[in-house]
Amino acid sequence: MAMTLTQKILAAHAGLPEVSAGQLIQARLNIVLGNDITTPVAVNEFKKAGFDGIYDKDKVVIVLDHFVPNKDIKAAEQSKTCREFACEHCVSHFYDVGKMGIEHALLPEQGIVTAGDCIIGADSHTCTYGALGAFSTGVGSTDMAAGMATGKAWFKVPSAICFHLTGSLKPNVSGKDVILTIIGMIGVDGALYKSMEFTGPGVAALSMDDRLCICNMAIEAGAKNGIFPVDERTLDYLKGRAEREPVIYAADENAPYEKTIEIDLSSIEPTVACPHLPENTRPTRELGNIRIDQVVIGSCTNGRMEDMETAYRILKGKQVAKGVRCIIIPATMAIYRECIVRGYTTAFVDAGAVVSTPTCGPCLGGYMGILAEGERCVATTNRNFVGRMGHVKSEVYLASPATAAASALTGCITCPKEEN
Repeated sequence: MAMTLTQKILAAHAGLPEVSAGQLIQARLNIVLGNDITTPVAVNEFKKAGFDGIYDKDKVVIVLDHFVPNKDIKAAEQSKTCREFACEHCVSHFYDVGKMGIEHALLPEQGIVTAGDCIIGADSHTCTYGALGAFSTGVGSTDMAAGMATGKAWFKVPSAICFHLTGSLKPNVSGKDVILTIIGMIGVDGALYKSMEFTGPGVAALSMDDRLCICNMAIEAGAKNGIFPVDERTLDYLKGRAEREPVIYAADENAPYEKTIEIDLSSIEPTVACPHLPENTRPTRELGNIRIDQVVIGSCTNGRMEDMETAYRILKGKQVAKGVRCIIIPATMAIYRECIVRGYTTAFVDAGAVVSTPTCGPCLGGYMGILAEGERCVATTNRNFVGRMGHVKSEVYLASPATAAASALTGCITCPKEEN
């Protein structure tokens, strides 16, 4: 029986010769992930269930990233719970202040996830790792608790939509513009509990950072996961980085996709998701003179090195517009350090921006950039729901790093120039 790429991985991890959409399976897990918000809940469930040990100290990963460095007493208590659990169970991959990063940028960077893996994480954007040719999906804290104890999880095998990519992106157009365009086409429930599988010659034109960004936002279309095939670019990224040998799977030629959507990458233009849903997209050039109060460049979606490079290229030697707060957050300590070494941090500060230690902070309205009533923010984050970044009467516009940086300079939503 023909299978999609996701189905191939799930079948292998379930120990079955084949699986089909809708089938219930139990699969072996390579990685179980939690953060400082979700892990304490999982720890409580772990204890309530009577578990006395984790299945593999090298396959449970705990990253403190949402409210770290701790913003208040509650955040401190949550982190303390994580630290004590990690210490008690000798968790190898525990990332705290000074070593942490935003989890979905950190795990690929550190080689903790690799091609062919089956991964669950108690965070909805765990689907990021599909960029490496892995099956990865977000789960609740109860599932995380069971996964930590048993190394297994139950899944309903998803059906799939094929996104056939051709062409290549124009200057100052990135993976963020691609995924915003797709969500605008199909809607926030357009891939509900389906696998979004990206194929075609256009895949080769996308960088790994583009692919990680695209898979990161698959959940914003309701998808169970997003996934790219493994190619030379993937293997180059994994070489010397991955802790385990990658296992390469490929979809069958006659894989049972529900439908195929053609995407010409050369036709994609800078795109913004207007309040209050990621599907509310429009070309940036059509938005006119919408004044803004804040810009955030960072998050698990767009805090990687290429994103920092884009921000630097546009901001260097210029000044952030008066009245605009520009917050730049490298996604990991390695990226933070590289920004310092390359002189990006100095350029950002000289431009009038503030540079933060890695944190999810403002993305979820946690800290480091809360919006007041009536304020507008252009953010490279992944959600713009009502009250997502602060006051329920504030507004968040989702955009690429290029659009965000260009907007910071003008004080209104601005389409980046191709020559920037």
